[in-house]
Amino acid sequence: MEYAPPETAPEVLHVDAHLLVVGKPAGLLSVPGKGPALRDCVIERLRQSYPEVLLVHRLDRDTSGVMVFALTPHAQRHLGLQFEHRQVEKGYVALVSGRPTQGEGRVDLPLIVDWPNRPRQKICHETGRAAVTDWRMIGPAGPDASRIALTPRTGRSHQLRVHMLALGHPILGDSLYAEGVARDHPRLMLHAERLELRHPDGGRVMRFDLACPF
Repeated sequence: MEYAPPETAPEVLHVDAHLLVVGKPAGLLSVPGKGPALRDCVIERLRQSYPEVLLVHRLDRDTSGVMVFALTPHAQRHLGLQFEHRQVEKGYVALVSGRPTQGEGRVDLPLIVDWPNRPRQKICHETGRAAVTDWRMIGPAGPDASRIALTPRTGRSHQLRVHMLALGHPILGDSLYAEGVARDHPRLMLHAERLELRHPDGGRVMRFDLACPF
């Protein structure tokens, strides 16, 4: 599929001497891909106004929502350790196919890259890395879809997408994991609406929210 990034610029939600927090639009890479055709991305656009910007974490190209960047090497190290030690609270909203029979639950299924089918990931109990997602039903979203709150306790690639597929409720618009009608949406219906972390200068807890666009 040809890469056609949106013209929408990342929305600046917060900026200070250490942090830059933005709202990433769906369809835009977090970092450059291989080759000049995949150069356009969030961090490259931010460098036009913040040349010192440093990467801390990523969102999938087709996921929208809150991202934090560092503006100093100290902040990058501090934030990176928070992500590594699972001290950052993240909250997502997704529209999924079908209706879960329970109101909430936890998916605890290890993940590993599906090498013959990269970039797909797969569940593997032998060699997969631990991956845990808490989910909660928010309500119906049409005749055969549901709005779900997702809280990842680990940060594996495609974790939320594979875990919801494993529940039998793939995320709508997922070109990698959904099939049939569930795949036929203008975008991946996954949004990072909340990020809570400690500020690298002083350690105060800060929370950033971005309303879900769907």
